[in-house]
Amino acid sequence: MPRDHMQWSKEEEAAARKKVKENSAVRVLLEEQVKYEREASKYWDTFYKIHKNKFFKDRNWLLREFPEILPVDQKPEEKARESSWDHVKTSATNRFSRMHCPTVPDEKNHYEKSSGSSEGQSKTESDFSNLDSEKHKKGPMETGLFPGSNATFRILEVGCGAGNSVFPILNTLENSPESFLYCCDFASGAVELVKSHSSYRATQCFAFVHDVCDDGLPYPFPDGILDVILLVFVLSSIHPDRMQGVVNRLSKLLKPGGMLLFRDYGRYDKTQLRFKKGHCLSENFYVRGDGTRAYFFTKGEVHSMFCKASLDEKQNLVDRRLQVNRKKQVKMHRVWIQGKFQKPLHQTQNSSNMVSTLLSQD
Repeated sequence: MPRDHMQWSKEEEAAARKKVKENSAVRVLLEEQVKYEREASKYWDTFYKIHKNKFFKDRNWLLREFPEILPVDQKPEEKARESSWDHVKTSATNRFSRMHCPTVPDEKNHYEKSSGSSEGQSKTESDFSNLDSEKHKKGPMETGLFPGSNATFRILEVGCGAGNSVFPILNTLENSPESFLYCCDFASGAVELVKSHSSYRATQCFAFVHDVCDDGLPYPFPDGILDVILLVFVLSSIHPDRMQGVVNRLSKLLKPGGMLLFRDYGRYDKTQLRFKKGHCLSENFYVRGDGTRAYFFTKGEVHSMFCKASLDEKQNLVDRRLQVNRKKQVKMHRVWIQGKFQKPLHQTQNSSNMVSTLLSQD
């Protein structure tokens, strides 16, 4: 996905600020704001029931922007680092297995016996089905392995929706049986769309219902084992007061050296400028007509949030583009924030980032 990196003129930026000031002058009533927060999953569930998988296009650009999604041959020093981490990971996995997970068949046998077969996928889903049950929602699970426990490269997509990122990734990972993709959404209808898709492979993917805002909900795998977390156009739908907690929790899921990949709406994107009066919930946070919400970030906010979660910033850029509707002769500015944040190998490596974050201003 090539970037235009359009630079706005002072007049264009002033016009954008003016529009935001106008459309945020009237705020949504507090009791309605509470309703939108309380029923957030309901609104998204309704969205996917109406649009199914037809609304968003597949994100085939993901691998160009985020090549970190792909497992690659590790450098010698990375292999040594992985080896030193293995005993910690094994210990954590064993501890988790005793405490949290249902017993499942050995996944290696599943790969050998049922790779590519619908029967194999159905059986694997049956083995793991209780992970989406009320038992999973209420608390820790019992003994056994966890989905993807035999994988050597693990990815989690947060807010998978109907699978517009899931299936381009799965297609790429088809020849990498050592890789495993987790994907979750708090809209149960979205997760069902993913599971019912013809390209869903339960031998290499596990889709589950999960609310990332609820710290008390267990994940179907232990902390500290993920190589990559994908957080694309998800954080903007969460209340600003809860964002830091979400990022903090996700950070714990990464193993040392793991990457969190972020892309979302930027301040003064055309979507923000198009909101009408009466749709503003709080500063730069809006509700759409269907009850779903959107926040518009600055580069500084993104830096602060992820560095406070003890992640090292590897990339943090503003992606500006100009779209022109030639028929209507209308210019539209798109603004996105894209970042890559890495969990340090040693906590002390992040200390300088923490200091700069505390001193920085958006």
